[in-house]
Amino acid sequence: MAALVQAAVPVGELSTGLLQSPPGQSNDTVACLYDAHQRWLCAWLQRKTGCSWQAADLAQDTFLRILASPRNMQQLTVLREPRHFLTTIARRVWVDFVRRDALEKAWLETLQNQPEPVMISAEEQVTILETLCRVEAMLEGLGDKVRQTFLLAHLEGLKYADIAERLQVSVSSVKSYMAKAMTHCLLLMYED
Repeated sequence: MAALVQAAVPVGELSTGLLQSPPGQSNDTVACLYDAHQRWLCAWLQRKTGCSWQAADLAQDTFLRILASPRNMQQLTVLREPRHFLTTIARRVWVDFVRRDALEKAWLETLQNQPEPVMISAEEQVTILETLCRVEAMLEGLGDKVRQTFLLAHLEGLKYADIAERLQVSVSSVKSYMAKAMTHCLLLMYED
């Protein structure tokens, strides 16, 4: 298991302690979980994705997400249903993958529809795609009205009164939604 983790995670991440166990707990628990359920998880993901290669990648990402999260590592000590735990984490990994894939396809389609002089370099494409993924992740935790308010204000440049009219809420609600959105985004920025 250790060789598998080292092969899949950049060396810099290992040295920063991202994958270190909480005090008093070793990665042996994850290794046992991996040995006992990795094949089953790959088969479960293959039924979801229809592709064995993609299923193997997602299964690997699932175990890496467990290792990278102190909260997930703590849950291993009281784990009664390992397959339920793994499917919960794997489903989240799969949803993230599907979202990223849809976002990337939409972006590439937009690029194809651009006139020749507006073509963007490969480096700029990667930077923009990474930024879009980060913005999507920031907005993911917001409620619908809060997210809509934030997007209307920042993407369409609408004033609070116009947003209130469009969403059929009061201007004070729009102010409250914007405050929630900005607080949420700032907290996520400081977590990184």
